Amino acid sequence: MTASQAPGDPSLAARLSAVDDGIAEAARRAGRDASAITRIVVTKFHPAALVQELYGLGVREVGENRQQELSAKAQQLAGLDGLRWHFIGQAQTNKAAAIRRAAQAVHSVDRSRIADALDRAATDDGLLDVLLQINLTEDPGRGGVAPAELERLAEHVLTLPTLRLRGVMAVAPLDEDPAAAFARVHGYAERVRAVAPDATWISAGMTGDYAEAIAAGATHLRIGSAITGPRPAQG
Repeated sequence: MTASQAPGDPSLAARLSAVDDGIAEAARRAGRDASAITRIVVTKFHPAALVQELYGLGVREVGENRQQELSAKAQQLAGLDGLRWHFIGQAQTNKAAAIRRAAQAVHSVDRSRIADALDRAATDDGLLDVLLQINLTEDPGRGGVAPAELERLAEHVLTLPTLRLRGVMAVAPLDEDPAAAFARVHGYAERVRAVAPDATWISAGMTGDYAEAIAAGATHLRIGSAITGPRPAQG
């Protein structure tokens, strides 16, 4: 068990507070209202006990990258009222049903097939919030839809009755200035809103670049280690 996982770890609260202070300051510099920005705590590889502790500190939005981990934690913590799970990893069609059972939002829809699979997996009349992940690199092997295909994918998602298109998601490339990358994301978000005016979410910014994302209009930040501490070693 790492220090970040210890019951009642006071440093967890301190890290959470420090990040929230950083978000507030970045929002102030950008002339934005910090209350309009959603902070998602990414708990990849950390145990459900850490999520429970975060919940006790007021966290209600958490994110996972892997379906198996998402499903296990969501089941263990099903009794926590108001806890929302965001799936932010690469989605596979054969895992769409499991993702849909556990998550309230999926940030990584990047092709029609995964959108169709998530729609087919609906078991009630509820809507699943989805975002279109955009590939900001020239590498077609990276996750995300090519910008040239963005409107076509948005139009397809709008035809699926159990999905609610919320906006776009992107990860800044390691070899590019994040401010420039997120400026491009802002432009892509405007293109999606031309197709779907209610798709106002921009999921962008992580531990190292959330200030630049806020300056470019991000509404949802995906922050992990700055809050959770180092990830536990994987055996």
